[in-house]
Amino acid sequence: MSTANKTTRSVMHEGAQCIGEHQNLLQAAQMMRDLNVGSLPICGDDDRLKGMITDRDIVIKCCAEGKDLGRCEAGELSRGVVWVDADAPIEEALSLMAEHQIKRLPVVDHRRLVGMISEADLAKELSDTKLAEFVHRVYAPA
Repeated sequence: MSTANKTTRSVMHEGAQCIGEHQNLLQAAQMMRDLNVGSLPICGDDDRLKGMITDRDIVIKCCAEGKDLGRCEAGELSRGVVWVDADAPIEEALSLMAEHQIKRLPVVDHRRLVGMISEADLAKELSDTKLAEFVHRVYAPA
């Protein structure tokens, strides 16, 4: 399959749900469970993307430290966010995901979150060779 002329909008999952930066990690974990996902975008009170949080972040930075999931806010664990514009070529998404070794990438349109791109989304669009190269780059030791 060719990715020529395809944009990130054409391969993303629409309607990504955010966890609010002031919501607690128990709510984040429940949201991940209910949505069957391992990460969530974090949105601020201004409805802007503030970061990402993973299930691993919750376990390592809260549970393992003996912190109360009900008292830790999602915004406290927010990692820097890498995102791609909705109208960017799919190759830009591939490049960003490989460069930052991330498996999910928020898609933004006019500074608002409109979707997410995952490895599964890309697998449907890439040739076997290009997919193998992408997977190798994302999972390569840092």
